[in-house]
Amino acid sequence: MSAFDNFGKCETVSGDRMECSICWRVYAPAAGDPVSQFPPSTPFADLPEEWSCPNCDALRTKFMRLGGDG
Repeated sequence: MSAFDNFGKCETVSGDRMECSICWRVYAPAAGDPVSQFPPSTPFADLPEEWSCPNCDALRTKFMRLGGDG
């Protein structure tokens, strides 16, 4: 399986980690996004459409699905 198999796909399971394809920052629902003040346990799918990568400001569509917490 290629790391790019899920590129541009926003279908996620609530515990899925997502990785920015620009700067490789990982969004982990267990941690949330303290920069944008989203609490831990916030799934990627529940982030607003206008949310962007806190590291490089990439759009949500630039995130790739990594899978669960493992």
